Amino acid sequence: MGAGERVKYAHDVRAYRDGVVAASRRGPLQSLTDRELDVKRVPVTAYPREAQRRVWAWVRFGPEAVRVDARVVRATPEAAGIEFRAAGQTLRCWVWANAVQPYDAG
Repeated sequence: MGAGERVKYAHDVRAYRDGVVAASRRGPLQSLTDRELDVKRVPVTAYPREAQRRVWAWVRFGPEAVRVDARVVRATPEAAGIEFRAAGQTLRCWVWANAVQPYDAG
């Protein structure tokens, strides 16, 4: 990676982080409810740190959707419990499985 590519990459990373932080200021992080997850009927799998997959996931802060770099820390057959960082904080929420894409496909 040449110097110009490193500068572009650093700019892209900064823009991504700024976009997530800006979205987080527009409203609370939304998560699926226990009713949507059907936790009384559907099993939840919790993954140990070494088994957590890195993914791109669509989340909502208030009305705004933003794509984040996250880890799947738990799952049901239809949803993913994700964890990601924004503004120096670790945030967690549940999203539908189809809102998640493998990191290497991103």
